[in-house]
Amino acid sequence: MAETVRAMGGPVQRLARLFIGRNKLRRPSDRIEGAVVVLLSAVFLAAVAAAPWLGVRFYQSQRADTAGLRPAVAVLTQAGPGNSFLVDSGVAAARWRTPDGQRRSGILTTTTAPGIWGAPAGARVQVWLTRSGQPGTPPQGSWEVGFASVMIAIGAACCGGIVLFTCYWLCRLALDRRRLAAWASEWAVAGPRWTTRR
Repeated sequence: MAETVRAMGGPVQRLARLFIGRNKLRRPSDRIEGAVVVLLSAVFLAAVAAAPWLGVRFYQSQRADTAGLRPAVAVLTQAGPGNSFLVDSGVAAARWRTPDGQRRSGILTTTTAPGIWGAPAGARVQVWLTRSGQPGTPPQGSWEVGFASVMIAIGAACCGGIVLFTCYWLCRLALDRRRLAAWASEWAVAGPRWTTRR
């Protein structure tokens, strides 16, 4: 039994025999399909290896953007938008001070300052200022950024797998059509010899 297992060889040798081994019954289309499987498998493994790098890059870019933001307090000079299920965004005029003490005024949106929803004029809301002193999107917590990074990495690997599987399916479809056409032409020659009564 051990000799039989040794004779089969390792997984790489079995794959080599399956795809490029000498077999008179293997058609050229079978060899092409084997090469496509090997190529797409290598590309998928590369995509899986690159997916964590993509997630890390996203995490680093989000943390870098967050590092450039500074918290500040803005005072509304007009009432904020009312809470309504029909309205998904709104704006309000406000004034604030930059970290270096300069006075600024402008428009806050519900994206840059979610606290303006339903706030009256004169209310104080927290904003996050960019290096230029303009309100930016509030930073996400480390947990949210980490979770988003992991999901991006998993999503990238899954999308790569779906694309590669679709490529294999299309290649297999084309090869099957070619095999059926070849089989039909060969049967047109051999079939009458087998079915003719003597």
